[in-house]
Amino acid sequence: MNRARINTIALIAAILGLVADQASKWALLEWVGLMDNPRDIEILPVFEIVMWWNHGTSFSLFRTGEAWGPYAFSIAALAIVGLLVLWLSRIASPILAAAIGAVIGGALGNVVDRLRFGAVADFFYAHIGNYGWPAFNVADSLIVIGIGVLVFDGMFLAGKNGKMSGRDRP
Repeated sequence: MNRARINTIALIAAILGLVADQASKWALLEWVGLMDNPRDIEILPVFEIVMWWNHGTSFSLFRTGEAWGPYAFSIAALAIVGLLVLWLSRIASPILAAAIGAVIGGALGNVVDRLRFGAVADFFYAHIGNYGWPAFNVADSLIVIGIGVLVFDGMFLAGKNGKMSGRDRP
């Protein structure tokens, strides 16, 4: 597949991911009203909509409590996006391009939150009883799925059948 198509696939995935993330956050913060009236909304016995402001990185790690925190995390995320764009220039698989685009879209969605609110808005909470996964959002899901595809490719598909699984031959 030619470079323009690979880049287009990644760009479309990134834009769709960013729009889906920001639209879901707008819907939950404004339309459902979680910004003004934070509350838990049970969807299923094991899944709730919650309002959680993540002031750190993944799983609220590295919370600084400092005013510069959101800017530092945003700069780090943008640096990672730059590295992903460089990686994109070395692949030939449309699936890997979509995965990289999904990670980029998710990262940019969380950067928008950090710059807009000073924290990332997380809403989705899956749990069994008192045991649960940390609250997350659409951007986080895109990042996890995209990285999962990239890891799966690297671990199980790269080098199979004499091919380099989506990467251009050296």
